[in-house]
Amino acid sequence: MTSRRLKEELSVLLAQEDLGPALEKMAGLDPKVLINTLFHFLLSTDPLTKWHAVSAFGLTVQRLANQDLEGARVIMRRLLWQLNDESGGIGWGCPEAMGESVALHRPLAEEYSPLLISFIMAEGNFLEHQPLQRGALWGIGRLASAHPDLAIGGAPHLMRFLNSRDPEARGLAAWTLGLIEATEALPLLHRLLNDETPMEIYRDFRLQSLRVKDLALEAMASIGKGQ
Repeated sequence: MTSRRLKEELSVLLAQEDLGPALEKMAGLDPKVLINTLFHFLLSTDPLTKWHAVSAFGLTVQRLANQDLEGARVIMRRLLWQLNDESGGIGWGCPEAMGESVALHRPLAEEYSPLLISFIMAEGNFLEHQPLQRGALWGIGRLASAHPDLAIGGAPHLMRFLNSRDPEARGLAAWTLGLIEATEALPLLHRLLNDETPMEIYRDFRLQSLRVKDLALEAMASIGKGQ
């Protein structure tokens, strides 16, 4: 199949509510070839297409890593390069793709989770653009959902986002702090219980419409269970 034909087919499949047909289509394709096409869809302006591309990207990196770990590292380094000012690009979708990839492959998570967390650290590789910040927060949340022990070091930096002017940043930080059961965040999470600001979060292959307070409540419940 030509690259153009694959791109055309995936543009239809990734936009569907059910990601299953897209994953079925990709299952038999060479992950090294497929990943180049998926990079294109990380830039999609259609939210569902973009997020489904993130899921597909992570699954493809996982499949590649199981066959060729060094090949998967090359992809991870490519994501990092796209977020580097010297690349000349912006890196839209790259933090999310990193987060999904490390969530699905523990050895990659052990190697690259510190770099992912560094994207929200003032003294690290802090991402200035708001959409990239949101992407990094989601990526760390995705890491935390699979490997909370590797994300817990980000707690102090996540807590700063609970006071952000950006409601999505507040909600994503709350979600992640709940996943890592950060008890020190409880007072700040409590302040968000009146935050009715609507937002969307991508979980379980679908976009969910919530309020910031909903994620704060969810986080507090998660932390309470661990005490």
